[in-house]
Amino acid sequence: MIHAIAHLIDDASFGGINRMLEYMEASPDLAKIADHRIVRVRRGQLTAPPLGADLIVSHLSVNWANLPMLTALRAAYPTTPIIHVEHSYSERFVALHVEKRDRFTALLRTAYALFDEVVAVSETQGAWMLRRGFCPEGGLKVIEPCVELAPFLAVEGHREGPDIVIGAIGRFDLQKGFDILIDAFQVLERTDVELHLYGDGPDLNDLKARAKNNPKIVFKGYTSDVPEAMAACDAIALPSRWEPYGLVAIEAMAADRPVLCPRHDGLVGHIAAGARDIGENSVTGWAAAIERLHVEELREPNAKTRTHAAEAGERFAKAWGSLVGRVLSKEDKEAGAA
Repeated sequence: MIHAIAHLIDDASFGGINRMLEYMEASPDLAKIADHRIVRVRRGQLTAPPLGADLIVSHLSVNWANLPMLTALRAAYPTTPIIHVEHSYSERFVALHVEKRDRFTALLRTAYALFDEVVAVSETQGAWMLRRGFCPEGGLKVIEPCVELAPFLAVEGHREGPDIVIGAIGRFDLQKGFDILIDAFQVLERTDVELHLYGDGPDLNDLKARAKNNPKIVFKGYTSDVPEAMAACDAIALPSRWEPYGLVAIEAMAADRPVLCPRHDGLVGHIAAGARDIGENSVTGWAAAIERLHVEELREPNAKTRTHAAEAGERFAKAWGSLVGRVLSKEDKEAGAA
């Protein structure tokens, strides 16, 4: 029997969550587990949508404004298992943005108590959630996100030439830390390195002003062909201020491009898989790390990281299969006992 799973999402952007859900909808391996349907809801709405599903998976924002919706969802489907995937919060996020820690803890504990299971998107995030007591250990599982990686795995070869091109890809906002990278290039002593920024977002004008027309800092604009963008780079930088997981890292590994990132939040797991620890996520930290780069080393094929990325889809499907099977079998047993 193929079960129906409704994935609830209130994020309208073309970001990692939506790309992951589209992958889940289309993946033949995940289709063996269940029929995955994306259900879009308005952020902050007060009523639960009509759902005909055996299992509900929330990818919704957890905040005080959305708590009535989450509560309504639980009330509307009291016997249907509901899983929540935490895409947004991490230890670094709280350190940088949360002043009232007790209130934040109360929010997460209240919201997570509405769900049968909570999914963290990285081991580091999951360990932090357990350490802070946001949810019980038995009610949390770690599943690293995945998207369609075949176009990245199809990237062949590396750039030629004596110069180094470092790519930075993503939304131009505070989280992604591209301002840190730009400032590092402004103090860089070597002249054979370029920074290519791919993306768009609310901080575009501020980032361009910060770049001060430096010819070594190139704004390439938004691209829908991320594999092609990565093929034009020697390495991919992730200067994120906080990052529960970091999909760009696994995409870069699939394209056989070295990943440069700091050691915090979900990026710790990417470093364990072969990404390069740049040290402190600061202007001086990035400048020092870039000064140490060697073009020949960056272009050396890395079978280990590419294999790790190639197996991400299998790990993802296996983890979801295990979780869905466990939750629904538990539900069947409880129904039988009743």
